[in-house]
Amino acid sequence: MYREVIETAKDKMHKTIHVFQSELRSIRAGRANPQLLERVMVDYYGSPTPLTQMGNVSAPEPRMLLVSVWDQSALSLVEKAIQKSDLGLNPSNDGKVIRLVIPELTEERRKDLTKLVAKTTEEAKVAVRSIRRDAMDHVKKQQKDSLITEDDLKIAEKKIQELTDESVKELDELAAAKDKEIMEV
Repeated sequence: MYREVIETAKDKMHKTIHVFQSELRSIRAGRANPQLLERVMVDYYGSPTPLTQMGNVSAPEPRMLLVSVWDQSALSLVEKAIQKSDLGLNPSNDGKVIRLVIPELTEERRKDLTKLVAKTTEEAKVAVRSIRRDAMDHVKKQQKDSLITEDDLKIAEKKIQELTDESVKELDELAAAKDKEIMEV
């Protein structure tokens, strides 16, 4: 009975870590990475469309992204969407492709980005702890309703706490790796 609660909590924690990884990928670290543009939405014929569904994004050089759009008439829309995004990139449109030169990060910008990583990490940890709290409440309710024994409750609480500790450790490791990447000159 309590095993289902533990499995559900485990799945939710893994999903939280996956979302966190996606968020980290979208934080610019001074290197050209096509995943930077994953969250850019283009107003294409009145509906917001992810840029990655409108063309190819490649990194031909370490500090440049190249955006090739399948529908050439949408090139200016893509350019505007990139300018509006919070990436701070200035696209150059030659009529066929859009080039994005990734500027060198200043020391101040690097520090801002590490603060953003810390904030994002803390939000992910809060989400993991919330999952733990919900799972703990669930198994306590099962014990109260006499669905599981007190020993089962202790086992379940221990396993849920272990899952939480593992997830928080993984979040910290991912954040440390991203910080190192950002501070690398």
